[in-house]
Amino acid sequence: MEIKACLFDLDGVLVDTAVYHFKAWRKLANHLGFDFTEAQNEQLKGISRVESLNKILAWGNVEKTEDEKQQLATEKNEWYVAMISKMTPAEVLPGTVDFLTAIKKAGYKIALGSASKNSALILERTQIAHFFEEIVDGNLVSKSKPDPEVFLKGATLLEVQPSECVVFEDAVAGVEAAKRAGMKAIGIGSAEVLTQADLVVQNLGQLTIGHLQQLSEL
Repeated sequence: MEIKACLFDLDGVLVDTAVYHFKAWRKLANHLGFDFTEAQNEQLKGISRVESLNKILAWGNVEKTEDEKQQLATEKNEWYVAMISKMTPAEVLPGTVDFLTAIKKAGYKIALGSASKNSALILERTQIAHFFEEIVDGNLVSKSKPDPEVFLKGATLLEVQPSECVVFEDAVAGVEAAKRAGMKAIGIGSAEVLTQADLVVQNLGQLTIGHLQQLSEL
């Protein structure tokens, strides 16, 4: 099936906002009286804010009511938004702009598929928003990856079949979501970790239109 559309995760694929999530979650943990490690932060990749908060509270053996959890999640997000509001185009990951330019010129449809509720702000601050025809993020979907909802909605908005899409993901849950949606998946990161992906590269700069054409033939 010919690939007609490219769906991109945001964090770790186009830009690296993980450091800001880490700083904001760590600040929250410290406020609650315990620390939060980078190794623990890795376990939060690709999951929602609420799920992340539940994991962190469990690690700190802290119990909160649902109302208190909402308040904590809001507070963490305010700190995070303050940090990403200062992002610049220099924080776009290597090769990203060149690859987006190439696929847009070649006529591929492009959408974002991210759990982030702040994706529009990040795309605007890093000056890559103009590449995307559709933005599907945490404001439009309710189910977290590995549920395929975010990518299926992207295909619907781009008016293509799931089998005509390729997803770019750095998280295991994201690659699984792509596969459950019936899409091809290109992993950004380690082949040993992203075992379900059809192809794995270190960053978008290692990809060409030829790679997409090869996936069409699989």
